[in-house]
Amino acid sequence: MFLYVDNGTQSLSDSLQCMSNVGHRSGQASNDQGRISELPERIERMSSRNRCIIVVGASAGGVEALKRLATYLPPDLAAAVFVVLHVGQTSYLPEILDRAGPLRAIKAKSGEQFERGRIYVASPGFHLLLHHDHTLLRRGPRENLARPAIDPLFRSAACSYGARVIGVLLSGSLSDGTSGLRAIKTVGGVTVIQDPQDAAVPDMVRSAQRHVEIDHLVPIAGMGDLLARLASEPAGETLPVPPGVRLEAAVAAQEHSAMSNEDRLGELSLFVCPECHGPLWEIEDGDMLRYRCHTGHAFTSDAMLEAQSAETDQILWSLLRAHQQRAAFTRRMADRESELARVDMAAKLQERSREYEADAEVIERILESRRGIVAENGATTKQN
Repeated sequence: MFLYVDNGTQSLSDSLQCMSNVGHRSGQASNDQGRISELPERIERMSSRNRCIIVVGASAGGVEALKRLATYLPPDLAAAVFVVLHVGQTSYLPEILDRAGPLRAIKAKSGEQFERGRIYVASPGFHLLLHHDHTLLRRGPRENLARPAIDPLFRSAACSYGARVIGVLLSGSLSDGTSGLRAIKTVGGVTVIQDPQDAAVPDMVRSAQRHVEIDHLVPIAGMGDLLARLASEPAGETLPVPPGVRLEAAVAAQEHSAMSNEDRLGELSLFVCPECHGPLWEIEDGDMLRYRCHTGHAFTSDAMLEAQSAETDQILWSLLRAHQQRAAFTRRMADRESELARVDMAAKLQERSREYEADAEVIERILESRRGIVAENGATTKQN
């Protein structure tokens, strides 16, 4: 059982183990209960250990950014690297990164123990999560319209490794990764973002700048040396993991099939989930507003706008098709009435057909105007 949250009774010592080069199991869940009193001493003892976990998130423009980062990472990097890129049904990113730099890059496997000096890449359709010394792949609810998403990886790393985590955010659209990066910072980890001037699509890193205390802002060319240095330094003190972070990590890990009122993370909002149309809770994450439904779908504010826009387009296309079909059907009925010499009924049906055609033209103009807006802002459109 992979406990990220257990109503406040789980010891953080369960989450502060790190792998060794030989990949042995560290800590057993059976020894975790009843050890809250040992927590301060445990954290103090672990704080002298180095930062061994680097989690990296990217979206639009991220393939090139990740290739460059892999090129600059040193072959003796004293950390394991975990990568989430928003991808479709197929991804060749492990092969791309494996060829790009000195570190071996492979597709992450669920339950696999990991090692320093390797890059583990999330698979299409699965959230990549960390627990103890191994990876988890879970088909948890989509976050910010994506699976894999960046926030679940970052939160699980914060829960399991605390101050020993280095969170890295690269080029991408919208704001996936901001909440997870904030979770890493909250537990004492280090936050790194690509310089917006260096990013092909700077939306994600600018969102992180607005809402998270960033430790390092650097271009990709300087990130390899920075990460190598940070990984060689002792980690600081790990701070307590907020209950909300644990709960959201548990949702991504599918430990919660649904979120009850007792588990809610914020206030019930007036809005519904664009994915399942269930009620949404509004979460205040620092000065950032986020939303999560009872089945676990999660959205930042701009992801909500993107999802609502997609839903609106779908509704408009359905309306257009319905009006076009009604216009065609009433024309057919008018022709039939004309053949039977029922002139008055034929005229009424022809008039109704023209009304449906006029409505369809209005909807077409709306869709055309929306296509113009997308064309102007295409560089920041969410890529799933």
